[in-house]
Amino acid sequence: MKASISKSINWSLAIAVITLVLAAIFSIIATAVLSGVTWALGMVVVFLIVLIGIFFDTIGVASTAANEVPFHAMAAERLTGAKHAIFVTRNADRVASFCNDVIGDISGIISGTAAASVVVQLTLQLGHDEGSLFQYIVSVVFTSVVAALTVGGKALGKTLAIHFSTEIIFQVGRFLYFIEKNFKIKMVGKQNKKKKKQA
Repeated sequence: MKASISKSINWSLAIAVITLVLAAIFSIIATAVLSGVTWALGMVVVFLIVLIGIFFDTIGVASTAANEVPFHAMAAERLTGAKHAIFVTRNADRVASFCNDVIGDISGIISGTAAASVVVQLTLQLGHDEGSLFQYIVSVVFTSVVAALTVGGKALGKTLAIHFSTEIIFQVGRFLYFIEKNFKIKMVGKQNKKKKKQA
């Protein structure tokens, strides 16, 4: 029991640190990109951030919905990425926490901040003062559109994740295999061996 609690605390602390670092990195990149573009390109950047959040949210839900059994059959046929897909499903809680809570929430926060920056740029470029009625209206409309796309996109993503969880996680497994093979980052071996010993 104590070991389980300690493990959960360590994971929570690790996630907090990862979130801090990633939020800082994404915020710096978004600010740097938005500072040198027009409001139109700024809108594109905002929508790309929203899409990133939807994409990772879909993966997070798919990881919890996927069944491990089909991937064992794929692994028996030596399909590339099958073992990594098994790794994802066995660690679905952590994958979902990272994709939904870390990346998803960071994307939501940064898209809101980026949207505010775009509204200010648009207001100034059209010759209106900050704090004007025009800026208020544009802010409400743009923020509402971003919120609608985020919520609607995640709802669609969840539906796809539930119905196509095996296909989605298999593609994630193939991507992880590619990362492991080309960047020599070991993610699967030790974890799978531990699971087999426990079984």
